[in-house]
Amino acid sequence: MELELRHLRVLCAIADAGSVGRAAVLLGASQPATSTQLRRIERHLGAPLFERTATGVAPTCFGAEVLSAARDLLARADSLGRRPEEQAVRGRRELRLAATISPILPGLVTRARHQQPELGFAVSTVYRCSDLVELLERDDVDAALAVDYPGRELRHSRAVSHRGIVTEPTFVALPANHHLRHRTEIALADLADEAWFLTPDDGAGWHGVFYGACAAAGFTPSAVHEFLGGRLELQELIAAGLGIAVVQATTRPMGDVVVKPLIGTPIWVRHLLAWRSSALTADLVETLFGAATAAYRDLVGGSPHFRDWAARTYRAARP
Repeated sequence: MELELRHLRVLCAIADAGSVGRAAVLLGASQPATSTQLRRIERHLGAPLFERTATGVAPTCFGAEVLSAARDLLARADSLGRRPEEQAVRGRRELRLAATISPILPGLVTRARHQQPELGFAVSTVYRCSDLVELLERDDVDAALAVDYPGRELRHSRAVSHRGIVTEPTFVALPANHHLRHRTEIALADLADEAWFLTPDDGAGWHGVFYGACAAAGFTPSAVHEFLGGRLELQELIAAGLGIAVVQATTRPMGDVVVKPLIGTPIWVRHLLAWRSSALTADLVETLFGAATAAYRDLVGGSPHFRDWAARTYRAARP
């Protein structure tokens, strides 16, 4: 077979939906037909593009690379024939961008500015993802970086659209002298007696996800400290031995902290780009999305513990 744009759209639909079945609905196709199409594409490329999760599928490392290239090609194809006046309208205003405190944000803005120097940004940060949706619904912002969790997808009206940037595992941060520090991966159940630092509910269901994972591991946390602060402050508290915390997989540990994967990856988080459908042109959406995925790849590049986990996890799936 030869890869065509329609094949790339299938891959992007599966990644965005997080499920072959949900992607089939969006594509107006049957699930068996979409699954067959995916297998044919994977055979053509010679490696799996997705792996199964508890709630659907997530891109493999190779799949993430293919998806990034696919989205770039689709953006270029979609921009063919676009009228000059449309391009002019795009560049005449400042983009209002809101975000949670996301590590993707700086790289996204830097790359988008490089690709479209005429584009200005007015950036604001918001803690709760539900507040981001409200800002989009009220037309107070044009686009936003948010998160949700498999099975707890972001809800909004038809005035708003969203696309998944990446679904990543969550790791755990421990003091460097912790008795489990030498383990390659740690079972969540082995942390049952620990004190935890837990950020406030993020409007996307974070507390339910955390406590649900603990319950599935057979325990209720014995001590939970609510924490709302920066990543540096959190690591300083962990280094002092006051507790541990679930952290993003790309977190760079300071000298007295170690970051470890959790066995079986009980908690996943999805990073999203959301936007008002009437506010952005299709090519601007692709610019922002491409900048976000590239920014995330940079974060992975600076996270040896994440790369090691990915190499172990996906090695068996490679031909």
